[in-house]
Amino acid sequence: MSGKLFVIGFGPGSFEHITKRAREAIEESDIIIGYTTYVDLIRGLLTDQEIVSTGMTEEVTRAREAVRQAEAGKKVAVISSGDAGVYGMAGLVYEVLVEKGWTSAEGVEVEIVPGISAINSCGTLLGAPIMHDACTISLSDHLTPWELIAKRIDAAGMADFVIALYNPRSGRRTRQIVEAQRILLQYRSPDTPVGIVKSAYREREHIVITTLAEMLNHDIGMLTTVIIGNSSTFVYDGKMITPRGYQRKYTLATDEQSLKPHQRLRVENEPWSLEAASQNAVEQAAPDATSSLVEPQVEKADTASLRATPQPKEETGTLTPFDWAAQALQAVNESRGIETDASLVSSSQSHRPVFVPEMIFECAVSPGVANKKFTPAQMMALAQAAGEKGELEYTPHHQIILRVPTSNPEEVTAPLRNLGLILTPVGDVLQVKACDFCDGEKKDAIPYAEEIHRKLGGQEMPKELKIGVNGCGMACYGAVQEDIGLVFRKGRFDLFLGAKTVGRTAHSGLPVAEGIEPEDIVPLIERIIDRYKREAFPNERFHKFFQRVGEIEGYVWREPAIPKIENAVCGD
Repeated sequence: MSGKLFVIGFGPGSFEHITKRAREAIEESDIIIGYTTYVDLIRGLLTDQEIVSTGMTEEVTRAREAVRQAEAGKKVAVISSGDAGVYGMAGLVYEVLVEKGWTSAEGVEVEIVPGISAINSCGTLLGAPIMHDACTISLSDHLTPWELIAKRIDAAGMADFVIALYNPRSGRRTRQIVEAQRILLQYRSPDTPVGIVKSAYREREHIVITTLAEMLNHDIGMLTTVIIGNSSTFVYDGKMITPRGYQRKYTLATDEQSLKPHQRLRVENEPWSLEAASQNAVEQAAPDATSSLVEPQVEKADTASLRATPQPKEETGTLTPFDWAAQALQAVNESRGIETDASLVSSSQSHRPVFVPEMIFECAVSPGVANKKFTPAQMMALAQAAGEKGELEYTPHHQIILRVPTSNPEEVTAPLRNLGLILTPVGDVLQVKACDFCDGEKKDAIPYAEEIHRKLGGQEMPKELKIGVNGCGMACYGAVQEDIGLVFRKGRFDLFLGAKTVGRTAHSGLPVAEGIEPEDIVPLIERIIDRYKREAFPNERFHKFFQRVGEIEGYVWREPAIPKIENAVCGD
């Protein structure tokens, strides 16, 4: 059976605003994958489809699971509110496909089903605020550096766009909307109309029309879209209205227009147009050019230097005002005997300041699988890699997390690897956590721990997974408390599976086998991990997977003995 990927935008959430094609695609699908809240919004349209739902920040996991299921022959619907191509899942799904070498000719079929985006649905509830040039800006800096977001807000404010702010505030992100207001107040009047719409066309819909100065006095959250008017937006009878033009080419009070349609497009009737501005510039420049010929003010030395100035290429359209200004500065400086910085004088794009966004690169750093000791040189290199803008985070997992803004991760990682440090990804990956084997004295199990790390360490998992390895029966580093625990005892390995690592009902792994021969342990772990990767749901922890499937490699799940926990007197 040939699989297919639907990426569906279902609009604001009400059934009335879901397109016919979106409904059909949902009905055709075998599996529905989406953020839990979004799945609940369309549950009334579901029949017997399998549902895979995850949390708010699990977008990449959802995309990978969708591709995996489609490649297995299933029809999969990845759902997004609004339009899937506007801050939705469409781009992520394509990114995952590109990583796998997908092509439309040979890979699974992909259909993007459009929906009504928040800028449209919220705009209709507010009136008609999106009647002129508008832009959307997400204030979430989860995947985009705040420096870049701030530049976009500044540019949109300067250009007088109507602005729709998506993801304006969350429980942890509270400063971004404050900074956005501060930036826009540099360009907009405090009385600029602002519309705040929460849960558009849903049961808890809430609409507020306020001003740019007062917008922060109202409830703004992740389910809110904020629409900020431009300099011509006004409020009438509780509606935000943005005129179609800054200077009207039509008269509203009469059916008979003073300008006929064919007359409105003439230059003299559009003084704000590019053609009119160019014509005015030519007219204003002409008298200056004539007077400069009649009464030249430049001395001979200046004239000579101006003649020596490199002439513009025939393709003058490629020169910017910056280029002309740089050439003029060079001419003046040469007349005074001053050398001009060469980097300023160029007609090529390469010498103009271009903003290159820096990514936040992060990785886990450790001195080794068994080794727990950093050398002074390694610590100094870590500090240098972090610099003033980066950070180093201590973890209880025998690693230090390095986060540093950079557009070239190789510059960061190469010096660290050269010093013998182990660098692995962070997030939902596999980590091998070994003890120090009594500073190497009980070393028999070290080669097996290192081989497991070499073969499996850093691999992407449905959920973060840790394999603990202890070199003796004392298990003092807590291997039995990890998802998979290995304890080397009497020349063989004991195996523990399915520890619950967090929560008030946390428990050790189930002791499923004793006396496994050393040469058998690595292939066994590889088989267990392979099945977990293939069959686990996104975001499903290993102990829940073991409980759900009931058996792995012949080892059967059984309910662990969990002590009854009485509520504390204080109620905590």
